[in-house]
Amino acid sequence: MKNDIVSREDIRLLVETFYERIRRDAMLGPIFNETAAVDWDTHIPLLIDFWSTIVFSIPAYKGNPMQVHIELNAKTPLTKAHFDHWLEMFSTTVDDLFTGKTAEHIKQRAGHIAALMRFKVENAGNATFPNITH
Repeated sequence: MKNDIVSREDIRLLVETFYERIRRDAMLGPIFNETAAVDWDTHIPLLIDFWSTIVFSIPAYKGNPMQVHIELNAKTPLTKAHFDHWLEMFSTTVDDLFTGKTAEHIKQRAGHIAALMRFKVENAGNATFPNITH
């Protein structure tokens, strides 16, 4: 029987399982493994901190994932299909491992994060600001 996400150890299991799937994925694997050349030994603990901060409000994560993805987008365009596939894989991994209120919450938060990240990546450099003078 599956349990809900209740601990940092559960987040670790989710992150490790999910990104193992990502590494082998035909669409996303090359982006992570080749274009971004992710150092997984360094990156996985950061992702565990990120999701622990999101789910449990533990101030463990320090970083700027938005900027990283904007820079990655400059190397290889990240499309709606990429973000949708990432979210589908994430939700499937959560469902494969967990069930419950926190499991549903993390999927919802992942959806919001993916949508915001996609918006910011697609609009990076396109922002226009009013000319404010005093």
